[in-house]
Amino acid sequence: MAPQISPSILSADFARLSDEAKAVAGADWLHVDVMDNHFVPNLTLGVPVVESLVRATDTPLDCHLMIEAPDRWAPQFVEAGAGSVTFHVEAATAPVRLAREIRAKGARASMALRPATPVEPYEDLLPELDMLLIMTVEPGFGGQAFLDIMLPKIRRTRELISKHGLELWLQVDGGVSASTIEQCADAGADVFVAGSAVYGAADPAEAVRALRNQAEAATSKASWACDH
Repeated sequence: MAPQISPSILSADFARLSDEAKAVAGADWLHVDVMDNHFVPNLTLGVPVVESLVRATDTPLDCHLMIEAPDRWAPQFVEAGAGSVTFHVEAATAPVRLAREIRAKGARASMALRPATPVEPYEDLLPELDMLLIMTVEPGFGGQAFLDIMLPKIRRTRELISKHGLELWLQVDGGVSASTIEQCADAGADVFVAGSAVYGAADPAEAVRALRNQAEAATSKASWACDH
C-alpha cells in the first residue's frame, strides 16, 4: 500500500476548522483527536464537531478516541460520519466486540497502543482490525518530540502483520515530521499522522506532499516492503 498522510487538526486553528480542513484537501485522511480530560489530560472536541467536519470536507475523517468508555462512544463517531475510528486498547472493555461493531456500522476499525503498551499480547486480535496505531508520544498533547525508542516496536508490529499475511495498516502518531517520517516508514509504518509539521508550515498542502514523497522514498528502500 502507498504511504498515507493524515494531518491532525489538533494543530489547526479551531476557529477556522472548515478552512483548515480545505487547506489539506490533498491528504488521504483528516486526523481528529478526541480527548475527554480523563483518559488523557486534555479536552478537545466530540461528535457534533465531527458531524460538522464531515459536511465541510471531502477528505475522510480518521477519529482517534483518547477517551474512557470507547465501547460506548465509538459507534456514535461512525454514525457521525467518520471513515475510521481508533480506540485505545487500554480503555476498551471488549476490544474485539468493539472492532466488529465499528466495522458493522461501516467504518474502518483501528486500535491504538500507548508507548508503554506492548503489541505482542494483542497478536490474536490483529485480524479483527483494519489499522493498528502505535503512539510515538504519550497521548494527550500535540507538538511533542518523537520517541525514537518506539521504532523497534513498529518493526515488531510490521513483522506480526507479515507473519499473518494481514492487510492491516500500521499508523504512527506523535512527532512525525520531515526529520522522523523516513525512520517510521523504514521501520514499517504506512499511515502517518502529522500535526505541527503540516499546520505549522507556511503551505500545509505542500507539507503534505513533501511528507508523502519522503515516506514513499523510504518505503521503496525498506526491507519489509521489498519482501512483498
